[in-house]
Amino acid sequence: MTDLTVLALLIEGPKHGYRLKQEAGTIFGQAALHNNLVYPLLRRFTASGWVTRKTVPGARGQNRQQYALTPLGRRTLLGRVREFSEQEARSADAFRARVGFFGLLAAEDRERILRAREQALRERDQKLDTVQKAMRLDVYASEAVAFMREQIAVELSWIGRLGSLNSKPEGRDS
Repeated sequence: MTDLTVLALLIEGPKHGYRLKQEAGTIFGQAALHNNLVYPLLRRFTASGWVTRKTVPGARGQNRQQYALTPLGRRTLLGRVREFSEQEARSADAFRARVGFFGLLAAEDRERILRAREQALRERDQKLDTVQKAMRLDVYASEAVAFMREQIAVELSWIGRLGSLNSKPEGRDS
């Protein structure tokens, strides 16, 4: 997910590596992503032709590297965002990342991702229901299973809201 996020941050325009580190860090709940994570990704993106790098003057006379998404990079990003396997549908992080990219996707891609996640959640809820009925759970285990099922219900409700947004005509907020 880190690679998709860093690549997606370039969709709105060129950025310096430092800014990418800061923005990606914010997305992941950190102060900034580490250099050893961001800069190897940027080198890989550049080598793949997804990103260009150019040296630009900095505010204090230093040179800074600025990165920009290429048309190939944009197509690659959109292709990877559209991909949503069964395994990814079971991952809350993979799903939330896709929702964060929904503005880049066509309505039918968003709908397919929503339905896949919904199915994965319903299957998980069914398994938890089976656990509740088939096992002798102590009070704490029962609470844990009940909490997981509550989280599933909340996410299913959210998926319903996202589906409603997705079915509105493009460009309408209300």
